[in-house]
Amino acid sequence: MEYWLQRTVAYIPTWIDYQIRRSDQVGCLLAIVHEGELVLEYAAGSANLATAELLTPRHRFRIASHSKSFTAAGLMFLRERGQLKLDDKVGAFITGLNDDVAQVTIGQLMSHTAGLTRDGNAGNQYAGLRPFADKAEILTDLAKPPVLDRNTRFKYSNHGFALLGLVIEAITGEPYAGWIRREVIAPFGLTETEPDMPLPPDTPFARGHTGKVLLGRRQVVPGDYTLNALTPAGGFVSTAAALARFFAQLSPKATTSPLSLDSRREMTRGQWKCPHATFATTYGLGTISGTIGDWDWFGHSGGLLGYISRTVVVPERKLAIAVLTNAADGLAWPWLDGILQVARALAKKGAPTEQVQNWTGRWWGAGGAIDLLPAGDRVVVAVPAYLNPVLDAAEIEVTNPNEGCVELAGGYADHGEPVHLVRDDDGTAIEFWAQGTRFAREAVVAQEMQDMYVAPS
Repeated sequence: MEYWLQRTVAYIPTWIDYQIRRSDQVGCLLAIVHEGELVLEYAAGSANLATAELLTPRHRFRIASHSKSFTAAGLMFLRERGQLKLDDKVGAFITGLNDDVAQVTIGQLMSHTAGLTRDGNAGNQYAGLRPFADKAEILTDLAKPPVLDRNTRFKYSNHGFALLGLVIEAITGEPYAGWIRREVIAPFGLTETEPDMPLPPDTPFARGHTGKVLLGRRQVVPGDYTLNALTPAGGFVSTAAALARFFAQLSPKATTSPLSLDSRREMTRGQWKCPHATFATTYGLGTISGTIGDWDWFGHSGGLLGYISRTVVVPERKLAIAVLTNAADGLAWPWLDGILQVARALAKKGAPTEQVQNWTGRWWGAGGAIDLLPAGDRVVVAVPAYLNPVLDAAEIEVTNPNEGCVELAGGYADHGEPVHLVRDDDGTAIEFWAQGTRFAREAVVAQEMQDMYVAPS
């Protein structure tokens, strides 16, 4: 395993632990796949706050709109078999649609450029206030004119992917769930993924949770509902490892995949930019794509009441990462970005020299913690409280085993100043000094804070 990945795999669990403590999140399940192999699977926090059940890597999560990537893969399989074309009109498969909706193509539905309603008139289903729409309700909504002219703008539509599920049923003559399980989930080798509820008996399942702000506490969201006709848009349930493995096999750089290279390229090619958005992304056929620095990625995200999830593949690095959270305010998006930023920073600098490799670990002060990450000929000073822990990170040049100098830091920091380690008689580092301040291990600083300051009554 290359150093940048080895160090990322070692560091990320400690960073996630800190993030969960700091943000009072419920739980996080993450997985990293490199060159088709699972190199990290990590669970932290709770699967159910009501029962204090601890989260494990085997817990299934609702992965919501990741389902669209599975549905898109199924459609690409049908395309490879000559059973549909991307420019086929949906009215050729489904009757009862509005005339303009019937003219929409399969490709426009897959790329969210059909101009359809996002969620129809049953939006409260996503708030848990009613069951999810059935086929009749979806078709009733789609008997009305589209919201926009087709092929004019990226406009996300869950109804559009529900309609694609009906197309799969019309072509195959089978219920969507059974067909997708046999023709997509199984060929990708996924044993911990289901298209919707219910799960097999005794399957560990992470419950969702509400946000904390409204009530000042979290409530448990059972999460075991079915999405009915919206299963192709958001019904899937999976582990992080299975999700990462699936997306890794969608990469055009994948060594093996049940989908053809042509299909994978077509699915992951960004086609339509998301308008009116601070962070630039594009949408392909059931996948989202974007960039982090000089790393191009594709993947998807998902959100259902009580769950937020995100998966990213960096094809050039043969890297796939999935982050699942079980709270309505879950930090899956920024946490995955943070993982990528750490990996990029370490990959750019390379393996540490012998002089810096022992400058490592988490060090605490009264204001919080810092992490020393040796890379190349420098020591990167990461801040685990940040959503990007290496944002504007200072860099230390080590001059001897216990002394160094800050060779790069912001103008408000300690650029150019000395730093040093203090070691015990066994040579173990017990203190790190910077900015004229001592940083020590967590237990030492925690005891000092307890002794120095009064806790509120």
